[in-house]
Parts: sequence; C-alpha cells; structure tokens
Amino acid sequence: MVEEVTLYRAPTTEADADALADWLADRVDAAVTVDDRLLSQLRDDALAEQFAEARVTSPYERETGNTMLGIVRYEERTLADPERGGGVIYDGLAVQDRLRERLAAPLDHVHVPLVDRALGTWGDHDGRWHKRVAVLGQPALVSVPGLYEAPAKPEAYYKAKQSHALLAGDAPPREVLEREVDGEFLVADDPRTTDALKGYVLAAYHYLETGEAFCGTEGCRLYDAHRQPDLIEAQLRAPEFCEDHADRYG
Repeated sequence: MVEEVTLYRAPTTEADADALADWLADRVDAAVTVDDRLLSQLRDDALAEQFAEARVTSPYERETGNTMLGIVRYEERTLADPERGGGVIYDGLAVQDRLRERLAAPLDHVHVPLVDRALGTWGDHDGRWHKRVAVLGQPALVSVPGLYEAPAKPEAYYKAKQSHALLAGDAPPREVLEREVDGEFLVADDPRTTDALKGYVLAAYHYLETGEAFCGTEGCRLYDAHRQPDLIEAQLRAPEFCEDHADRYG
C-alpha cells in the first residue's frame, strides 16, 4: 500500500510540480510532497556515463549507448545545466534502473520525477523504439518532452512543419501550426502541460497501489493515449475518469 508520494520538479519545463501535487493529494490516500530536481540530487561521477550508456543511437537498433569522451562530457554538462540538453532519447527502463539503485526506496513511497529528457521503450512487436510519456514503476519517470513528442500528432502537422522548414529553414511557430493543421495537439512549453500531466502522475501512484498500469477506456485520465487527440480527450476534457476509476479517484 502506497503511503507517500514525492514529486520532483523539472524547473526548465512548463510543468508545475506543486500544482500536480495539490491535485494528486485530493485524490489519493497518501501523503504527497514536492522536492527539487531529482537528477541534480542524485548526480555523481557515474551518472553521466550511465546516461551515455542509455542513449538510443538508432530507432531500429535494440542496443544503446555511446560512451565516447565527448558524449560523456555532454551528459555531465546537461546534468549540471539541463537547459543545454535536448534532441536525445534515452532507454527509460535503463534510466529507471540507475535511479532506483540510488534511491533504494521502499514500494510504499513512490518517487515521481518529472524529467526534462525524452524517454523510450523498445517494442519487441515491431522492432523499434517508442517515445513514452511515463515509465511506471519505482521511480516512476514522467517525461515532459514525451508529453509533446510521444503521442502522434495529426498527419497534417508533420506535413506543415516540413513545408515550413523547407521554405523558412526553421520550425514554424505554434500559432502557424494551429492555424494550418486541423486537430488539437500539444507542443513544447504548452500552457496546458500541467493539466495534461495529471493522469500520468496519478498512474504512477495507481500502478504501485493496484498493479494496474493504465486504463483501457479512452477518455479516462488513466488511459495511455498514443495519439494527441486522444491525449487531449483523456486529460483535458470532462469527465475526468471512466466509471470504474471515478469510484476510486473522482
């Protein structure tokens, strides 16, 4: 039984850990606290190399890692100054293992770091890496970039982005994409980020409390959406929960 939840801030992102903690505390029978960035607290001489080992080097190769000196130095700089990072995907389970070793926490105290890294898991069914919003377990990793990148956007989004890049040489502003693309989606630093993360933070608690990873009902906050429109529906539209989970958390 989960007795305590600790959320960890990701200060370079739009996510508000304190607001998430307040929302969660109203719905679970556990003490909810907030702490500063976990990667800063656990950083040691080995962690940078372990992040280098967890780097996904190809979307279609299961093996990970590049521990050349320059890569390790990059990871050291990014751990110290997260604003300097980006554009890299990490094996979420490998990162989870390394952090669990350092935390050595009992399962009645779930740790939920909001992280500024893109995380993925390998799909045996199709032989490729898939970005994830959350890697559940202990600790439960919630990737803020994953919220924007993991669920697929409407096809028109990718076409509009590519077209703009060819003409202008850079990524189009959000307002351009929203005007040209039919359908709702989240983009980096979206003001809806905190609200959209609520279900994933709850899923971290729910998994250790019940053993259930995600809900299979579309529209429930505990649904693991694979498309942006489904994520919007689950996290930002009423009702918050399916009938079963409304009894527990509504």
